[in-house]
Amino acid sequence: MSGGRVLLAEFADPETLLDAARRAREAGWRGLDAHVPFAIEGLADALGLGGTRIRPAMLLGGALSGAFVYALQWYSAVLDYPVNSGGRPLHSWPVFLIPAFEAVILGATLTGILAFLVSTGLPRLHHPAFAAHGFARASQDRFFLAVADPAVDAARLAAALDGLAPLSIREVG
Repeated sequence: MSGGRVLLAEFADPETLLDAARRAREAGWRGLDAHVPFAIEGLADALGLGGTRIRPAMLLGGALSGAFVYALQWYSAVLDYPVNSGGRPLHSWPVFLIPAFEAVILGATLTGILAFLVSTGLPRLHHPAFAAHGFARASQDRFFLAVADPAVDAARLAAALDGLAPLSIREVG
């Protein structure tokens, strides 16, 4: 969620939060997020969060770094500085595989860390929800649904959540 105006609906239990997230998603609102004290089964589906692209990025980063290290070794041993030692072939591929494998692991790990940080928007030093009164309880016993859609106001959100009895609906940011 980007900065700006955010509506925050507070709930006492996770089931009500799941229902609220489904209703908000069915209403077609964007910028949905949830702040909860523990993992809730089905919350990602209720919020409409798509799959992550971290694994394909890690695969690509690992493959590219491994190919680069292998090509670098091949170039240095075959073209740049060929040394015929004991009649062995210049392109001694079994020797090139170990550093290339290590480069695959390192490249995939670094790409995974970078992709995670980019996809989660970290490091985020401030979020409008942090300024909300009582938001610290999101790590204890409260469940918050954040809506950052500019087309939604507090009255529309309250109408959509009719019957779920949120503890409060407030605008932050």
